[in-house]
Amino acid sequence: MDLSVELAGLRLKNPVIAASGTFGYGVEFAHLLDVNALGGIVVKGLSREPMPGNPPPRMIETASGMLNAIGLQNMGAAAFVREKLPELRKYQTAIIANIFGNSTEDYVAVAEMLETGEGIAAYEINVSCPNTAHGGISFGADPLLTGEVTTAVRKVTKRKVIVKLSPNVTDITVIARAAEDAGADAVSLVNTFVGMAIDLDKRRPALENVTGGLSGPAIKPIALRMVYQTARAVKIPVIGIGGIARGRDALEFLLAGAAAVQVGTTTFWDPTAPVRIVKEMEAWCQANGLWPGSADFSLGHSYDA
Repeated sequence: MDLSVELAGLRLKNPVIAASGTFGYGVEFAHLLDVNALGGIVVKGLSREPMPGNPPPRMIETASGMLNAIGLQNMGAAAFVREKLPELRKYQTAIIANIFGNSTEDYVAVAEMLETGEGIAAYEINVSCPNTAHGGISFGADPLLTGEVTTAVRKVTKRKVIVKLSPNVTDITVIARAAEDAGADAVSLVNTFVGMAIDLDKRRPALENVTGGLSGPAIKPIALRMVYQTARAVKIPVIGIGGIARGRDALEFLLAGAAAVQVGTTTFWDPTAPVRIVKEMEAWCQANGLWPGSADFSLGHSYDA
């Protein structure tokens, strides 16, 4: 069955993409699954300079999910272009580079470093980072700042620009429209929710960083709602993220209005999950005689209010 989709001008062999921060730089998983079977890979977030991340403990299991405070540990954009990108170019799947920074200038600098390398299909801008020039506010919590960084990156590249949205806002559609107006080719959502865990026996926060990002099946209903709302608020494609563990989960996000999905936390307990989910989607479509894009694959007019 042909599950290929077009995402903002990119042709993906299927709508399943490995999410940033959960799939390393992609090459680490090559011995565990067929990387070419995926629609795309979003590599872990890249910064201007290498970052060591937060001190441990920085990950903890929660009910139906996990909290992480990795601290965006990465090798830096220049090292990625030099050491990882040549290997990634061997794969026949879309390579998307996730970028972040503490200022608009940081984002631009990272994009310019990545522009020197071949084989990147798109940039995913993580706007959930604090903007130190504006009192530590997250770019993704302010439509003006989201627009500012999107415009700045858009000016230095002809590659596709995807803006990854934070769910820690009052109305995510306002931020999505700001990204669209600033030239984003697509938006991806949702990033993790801010959460906390306490070690009762030690009587202290379980994470050294105190708070972390909640992900996994626990957030799926909220993520699904936000994708549904955003898909009806913007004209650009939406990539759904949040608690996708099975093929049925992915298909639900597509029904909600997503053009593609990203699989993340599930790979921590099943590294082959992205490929398994593609197969499960295909099996469901064959069994039901439906596929994404077909006329009957729809929530129906009664739900489109």
